[in-house]
Amino acid sequence: MGQKRKKRAKGKNAGEKKSAKLTADTADPHVLYENSVQAVESEIDFVDETFATLRGREANFLREDFCGTANTSCEWVRRRAANYAIGVDLDEAVLQSGRNRHIAGLAEHQRERVALVKADVIEVETPPQDIVLAMNFSYWIFKERSRLRDYFANVHASLVEDGIFFLDCYGGYDASHVMKEHTKYKDYTYTWDQAAYNPITGEILCHIHFKFKDGSRLKNAFTYDWRLWTLPEIREILSEAGFSKVVVYWQGWDEDEKEGNGEFLPVDDADADAGWISYIGAER
Repeated sequence: MGQKRKKRAKGKNAGEKKSAKLTADTADPHVLYENSVQAVESEIDFVDETFATLRGREANFLREDFCGTANTSCEWVRRRAANYAIGVDLDEAVLQSGRNRHIAGLAEHQRERVALVKADVIEVETPPQDIVLAMNFSYWIFKERSRLRDYFANVHASLVEDGIFFLDCYGGYDASHVMKEHTKYKDYTYTWDQAAYNPITGEILCHIHFKFKDGSRLKNAFTYDWRLWTLPEIREILSEAGFSKVVVYWQGWDEDEKEGNGEFLPVDDADADAGWISYIGAER
């Protein structure tokens, strides 16, 4: 299906970077995650260009919720000298990984424009932002409708008057299946494991595993205890939280490669695919 990995622009697939021989003992799970799952260049291209198109101006202030290693925040401050980023996450260990690997690698003038905050995204208070991001389906950690609405309301209050909240979503008729999807990279195999799904509650348990050429494995390197939210539910809750307009951006299809082409366009209807991935733009 390929639904858990956004299609990267050509030449930007981090999974193809040259690296030393990896084993379960030597590999950094956070690096593996970034290389396998994230597409920060393409993601920032999308939110930056979409904001400018909709608002007729450049965005400069971005908050990355559930930021993890703040890979996206660092990409944002590299784009323009006027760009500032705030990364918010509850996990101090993953924030420290971001400080050590990403922020430390920035130029001094870039480091001064990114801040990491250990906080609950439902309660965090930050200066008004042009853009708030919740990517990699991270907000699915909120299983109750009221909790998700509380989070969306906090985002709404955190945006400037013409600010936009960008988040992503996946679905399709394979999304609730118990299944594993394997993707081979140069030095390892990445496995997305949909281990359990409860159709009564919508709860889904997923894991990420890595297997290396020497046969060693990192099993359950990452685990996600989520609710599988649907697009109609998400759109309704965003509206309830105060957003004036909610737009779905659907990924186009590459007929030659038989997969998503990495181009996301606004749509009002879409095909009932087995696996799809989309962005959502919620305009304040």
